[in-house]
Amino acid sequence: MRKPNDNAAGGLVYSTDSGRMCPICRQPLAACICGQAVVPASDGIVRVSRETKGRGGKAVTLVRGLALPPDVLTALAKRLKAACGAGGTTKDGVIEVQGDHCDRVVEWLKKEGLTVKRAGG
Repeated sequence: MRKPNDNAAGGLVYSTDSGRMCPICRQPLAACICGQAVVPASDGIVRVSRETKGRGGKAVTLVRGLALPPDVLTALAKRLKAACGAGGTTKDGVIEVQGDHCDRVVEWLKKEGLTVKRAGG
């Protein structure tokens, strides 16, 4: 007989309260206790876009496609935000920089040696 929280049967991967969940320890990725957080797959191209949806009309620059562990991604985001002189965060493997800094972010990432494409309009 299978238990309700049996790992082999799949389980919670996203929670509206906590965001993405670790499939192994069932904790939010930010508080993962097993240290084996899943790194999202990537095609090797970093995509930079600008978005205003759901933010009261305020622009945010999004950086997607970086297949890095959460701690390395956070460190990269910190350096990127400092280069732009703006605030921001990392959510679900995506770096969000406050404001429209697409051109500056693309140039900075190219200097870091990454393949970068501008996505969106």
